[in-house]
Amino acid sequence: MKVIPRKTGMANAFAVSLIAMVAGLSGAGSAFAQDAARDSSAAVDLADPLVGTAPLDRQDLIGNAPPPGEPVYSGQTSPGARLPHASVAASPVNNNIELSYPNGVPVPYYYTNPTMIGFTGGGGPTYGGGAEPIVSPVVGDWSPAPAYRQAYYDKAREKASPGYYSVYLNSFDTRAEMTATRWASVMRFTFPKAERSNVTISFPRHGGEMEVVGDRMIRGKSAQSRGADGAYFVAEFSKPFAAFGTFRKAPGDNVGWGIGVSDIDPAARKTDGSYAGGYATFRTEAGEKILVKMAHGTSYAQAEQRLADEIPGWDFERVRTAARDEWSALLGRVRVSGGTEKQRKLFYSTLFQSFASPRLIAAKGEKFADSNGEVKTATHDRYGPVPFWDTGRNQIVLLELMEPEVVRNIMASELDMARETGYMNTSFHGDNAVFLYLGAWKRGIPFDYAAAYEYLRKNAVDPKGPRGYLAEYMRQGWISDIVPDHNPSPPYAGGKAGVATTLEYAWDDYALAQYAKKLGKEEDYRLFLNRARNYANVFDKSTGFMRGRTEDGAWISPFDPAEPYYNFMMKEASGWSTLWLVPQDVGGLIALLGGREAFNAKLDRFFNTPYAPKGICRDCTGMIGQYVQGNQPDQQAPYLYAWSGQPWKTQALVRKILNLTYGSDAAGYGYPGMDDQGATSSWYMLSAMGFYPVDPSSDVYVIGSPVFDHVALDMGNGKSLTITAKNNSPDNMYIQSATLNGRAWNKPWFSHDDISDGAAFVFDMGPKPNPNWGSSLGAAPPSLSDVRN
Repeated sequence: MKVIPRKTGMANAFAVSLIAMVAGLSGAGSAFAQDAARDSSAAVDLADPLVGTAPLDRQDLIGNAPPPGEPVYSGQTSPGARLPHASVAASPVNNNIELSYPNGVPVPYYYTNPTMIGFTGGGGPTYGGGAEPIVSPVVGDWSPAPAYRQAYYDKAREKASPGYYSVYLNSFDTRAEMTATRWASVMRFTFPKAERSNVTISFPRHGGEMEVVGDRMIRGKSAQSRGADGAYFVAEFSKPFAAFGTFRKAPGDNVGWGIGVSDIDPAARKTDGSYAGGYATFRTEAGEKILVKMAHGTSYAQAEQRLADEIPGWDFERVRTAARDEWSALLGRVRVSGGTEKQRKLFYSTLFQSFASPRLIAAKGEKFADSNGEVKTATHDRYGPVPFWDTGRNQIVLLELMEPEVVRNIMASELDMARETGYMNTSFHGDNAVFLYLGAWKRGIPFDYAAAYEYLRKNAVDPKGPRGYLAEYMRQGWISDIVPDHNPSPPYAGGKAGVATTLEYAWDDYALAQYAKKLGKEEDYRLFLNRARNYANVFDKSTGFMRGRTEDGAWISPFDPAEPYYNFMMKEASGWSTLWLVPQDVGGLIALLGGREAFNAKLDRFFNTPYAPKGICRDCTGMIGQYVQGNQPDQQAPYLYAWSGQPWKTQALVRKILNLTYGSDAAGYGYPGMDDQGATSSWYMLSAMGFYPVDPSSDVYVIGSPVFDHVALDMGNGKSLTITAKNNSPDNMYIQSATLNGRAWNKPWFSHDDISDGAAFVFDMGPKPNPNWGSSLGAAPPSLSDVRN
């Protein structure tokens, strides 16, 4: 679905009228529209792309992270200018990832870093560390990559909004601004009076070919295959060069970095090699603006065509306004009132970051390079891979709710990639693509689900496929771990993550069983349903935890559930965190732990036992007891009280997590852990509305505690879901009673069928728990095993 930009005033007027209409349906009357107008500006004005770029700064929330020599994890989001699901992002770079490996992954921006290296004008996989080339405005002397001439910049003058980024480089008395279209970006540098105002453009270490064309263009081809992103770029300047040249790492240099021994060739037009780059020099008057517009493609011709189509002239403000309008149309489809100003800003900022992935690679009819590097013409909008271990747990549900047509194209893209490679994409130690397909099917999104099943099933039964250790899993129902010949204490990163992998595969298998049943494949249904219970094979009754086993079946010893591991038994998590990774069968987990009372006691201990391991988990920040909000394995745990008859504890915990682990730092931009392309953002956004998809492959949403007085969500099918929380406040976090479409509602969950034709929830909130609401045995959400006392 293409979001059509609208004039801001028209969009706001439309939003207000729609709020009034929806409010009337929900019984809230015109008060909803009045509250919305009073409480907020347009959604696009509340969203701040800097949210998620800073680390938390309270030690009790950070735990014992980071490892020596590393910074604390930020959300590792980018504040750059982009459109939803953007292939292109014009973004700042203040981490020199050429010379170090900060934050555990090559993220190019970290809020507290004081100097700026440059900017990227194209796309880049995952966290943006692969984006290229880097564009650096420098006044006076300059240094080639990878050293660069860095500039101190003014934090007070750093600004970001959806589709726009700006920063003032104090060292060069230069302002840098950038915005973007779908396939191109434009940067505007306002220079001082200078004889040498320079712009350098360079590849990272792998290098490539760089060429100066005429007196206004630099273009290049990356030596590293960028797959569907396209290896070619074209950068066009608004003013002729006064001087130009090229540079690269000197051939035969064995120093490693090339610092001080680069070949710099004034007036040269072509070069190639490691760190290949070109530079342009301008004589500028005070306040003179030099613009650079850039596009990528599978050829120079495609890149040039994208520039001509999307940025035909040099009207920076036109491009910026169009980007803002597109974001305004999308973000404005969720409207909230009530709460605090900070909560509203966090809500729209996390909603903004939730559309970071998957990235659009090519529109229907465009050329792109497929998984095998073959250039093809897209038969539908082609998206890049979904990070299933991350966003597959929550963000894909948000997309299914808001962008069903986009989800159809995402599913088609994943199916195309499966046909190209022979297997469905997956990530880390799970499979998880089935969550996307089954979840979309249950939410009524049309697709050829039988075609996708062929590859989903192949992943699950072919030991040569992407499921690691699958033969072992199929043979014995669990995956062993290898005990190293040295101390396996964290941050030991070897091993097979046997416990976590077993749990992930069992979850995948349950979803596959439901998928097979919908297709009428009874034999497959029974096969995968039996495997869905394999999680119990790594449950150690003597300790009450999931625990690793050696090849002979013996429990691994010593075992401390409070110690976090990266790949040894667990995956980026402790035994405490991993215990709850059974979303498909919470009823079965309750039984393993001794019933609802024992389950609740264990869950209480989880959220209240101080976090004090010996080993360091760099991913583990956002601590609430042993709970880790900053990583995926246990993010569903606060909602499990819905199965165990104490949903009021979920209500209190969700409020606590939202308040403490997002924006509680001095900057107000801090995230727990990393965002993982929209996963941590989606957790906030969904939970703040008042519900969360514990199992994304199901059609069930578990109710938490709505932060706002009113929420109106426009679902992509033309229907709206409204949520009204009466008597809501920071103290009144507990649900006293509820209605759905005017009928009493006494369950701590609802299904997609309950809201698919539009729905209105009304919650009465109070300062104390109501143990009678949603707590009966029959009120528990569905589970593979029946929930029993």
